[in-house]
Amino acid sequence: MVRVVLRRLIISVPLVFIVSVLTFILQSLIPGDPARSILGSTGTPQAYTRLRGAMHLNDPLYLQWWRYIEGVVKGDFGTSLFTGEPVLHTLATRMPVTLSLLLGATSLCTLVGVCMGVASALRGGVTSKVIDVVSLAGLALPNYWLALLLVSAFSIAIPVFPAIGYVPLGTSPLHWAQSLVLPVAALSLGGVAQIAKMTRDGMSDAMEQDYIRTLRASGVSPRSLIWKHGLKNAGVPISTMVGLVFIGALSGSLFIESVFVIPGLGSLVVTATTTHDIPVIQGVALAFTLIVVAANLVIDLTYSWLNPKVRTS
Repeated sequence: MVRVVLRRLIISVPLVFIVSVLTFILQSLIPGDPARSILGSTGTPQAYTRLRGAMHLNDPLYLQWWRYIEGVVKGDFGTSLFTGEPVLHTLATRMPVTLSLLLGATSLCTLVGVCMGVASALRGGVTSKVIDVVSLAGLALPNYWLALLLVSAFSIAIPVFPAIGYVPLGTSPLHWAQSLVLPVAALSLGGVAQIAKMTRDGMSDAMEQDYIRTLRASGVSPRSLIWKHGLKNAGVPISTMVGLVFIGALSGSLFIESVFVIPGLGSLVVTATTTHDIPVIQGVALAFTLIVVAANLVIDLTYSWLNPKVRTS
């Protein structure tokens, strides 16, 4: 386990640097000028020149990147160009919101997707075809369209859940859960379909193995055959799909947080990109990278737990 963790962390170091470089290059191509955005149309050319110099925007791009990396190593992620708030504080405030959304969506996808996949693999026939149709629908329907549909159905037509906003867990656990129901549901549909299909294929192969027939002949209960032996054997590809669903939900959160007005990292990066707030864009990109690294680490550890013979590269 320790070797797996160390290997993943060592691989992740150059990944963080590459992401930071690419983010700097891409954000430099975004139309707009942060100095001009701050001053507005009434700013004088002299004030504009002074502000660009104060913000080091006239420096070469590689020098801006190096200055940013030096700050990150020292624990300084910079400050927002528009709010003046430290980026690290902003990330710490919004990270729990996004993680609540991601973990809730991934948990729902895994639970429902695995159950649907197992049912499809064992029963076949009409059940399998119905699950296939649901899976295809889940892959075809866009998240933002489903989000609007859920709001119309369960916030306007039947006012059960709030349409917008987020309630912190510490304020009210009940209201926190209610504020996440619709966003999590909108973010989960595509992931449910993917995990269901992967589970069905994995379980179909696992239940045809010789050792399953031997266990069945030995009198092992069907429940134990399915959930203890068959599902564990199919767990490696399912774990891979769960990890991909989690990472996909990270990009999907950009739209979902905007639709439901959730103050997470997704809505933050949309606002920062619009205003060309470079430190915030860099901070969110780094936070997303670390989340992906953590997700890959959890997947690797899950591989080792499910099958010690599996060797991660």
